[in-house]
Amino acid sequence: MTGDPPLIVILGPTAVGKTALAIELALAIGGEIISADSRQIYRFMDIGTAKPTPEQRQRVPHHLLDVVNPDENLALAQFQRLAYAAIRDILNRERIPILVGGTGQYLTAVVEGWRIPEVAPNRALRAELEAFAAQYGALALHQRLAQVDPAAARAIDPRNVRRVVRALEVCLETGQPISNLQRKQPPAYRIVQHGLTLERAALYRRADDRLDDMLRQGFLEEIRQLLARGYDPHLPSMSGLGYRQLIPHLLHGQPLGEALAAARHATHDFIRRQYTWFRGHDSGILWHNMDDLAANRFIEAVERWLREQE
Repeated sequence: MTGDPPLIVILGPTAVGKTALAIELALAIGGEIISADSRQIYRFMDIGTAKPTPEQRQRVPHHLLDVVNPDENLALAQFQRLAYAAIRDILNRERIPILVGGTGQYLTAVVEGWRIPEVAPNRALRAELEAFAAQYGALALHQRLAQVDPAAARAIDPRNVRRVVRALEVCLETGQPISNLQRKQPPAYRIVQHGLTLERAALYRRADDRLDDMLRQGFLEEIRQLLARGYDPHLPSMSGLGYRQLIPHLLHGQPLGEALAAARHATHDFIRRQYTWFRGHDSGILWHNMDDLAANRFIEAVERWLREQE
């Protein structure tokens, strides 16, 4: 490579088929996969996060899986540092880094080079803000953010209490809006972004079928084991799709059918929010409909792009 080194990004909504295609690509081009999934960072949470299987991980090296325990946090700045370190390591070994995932913040922070404010968590302040949201509603908390940082408020979904709390925390701790602190410094990579998509109804069916497959693989038992290990059901890690909705079935006897219906509804809503993020942060994404995409032609196109970088 004579110019900036390459970074290939494969992104898309949950259940669209990113993992299988990324593995085929990595095998063809000598690549290694960096996960950009905010749930796959957790240990012991394999089935419900659709983590690559041990067999898949033997075929292709994967990075940034199983980074923290379910009762630990991984801040966005930490993820970004780990991702850049993994990319450097892969390139230094003359392999091709492939960033794969559906967590919009993770992807965009790496691709755009966000400069994320290093503000340590203030647990007392967070508890106060979360209590305010619980008492007065998420929208009221979001309105507090809009008063001190309108730009951040416009960028954050009012329902995402965790992100609203973090934005307020940074502002109150530093005296500066988080939007002022989040500068961009694009990384020195030649980046190509491939987005995978499906017609919405087909994608919802695929996500529903995957949930059924997870149950057959032992998803409920995985949640039981997490609870048996002492992980609080209110931890952020346990708020992931499926986990949050199935816990009431295990702990409070909610009928399984009701819990599954809630999980499906939450997954469909999450897919809609993923598309909203991708539309708002589309810096040249090349979109592919999975119904029309032939893996061999996709790989050939990526190989041509890599040759152009030489």
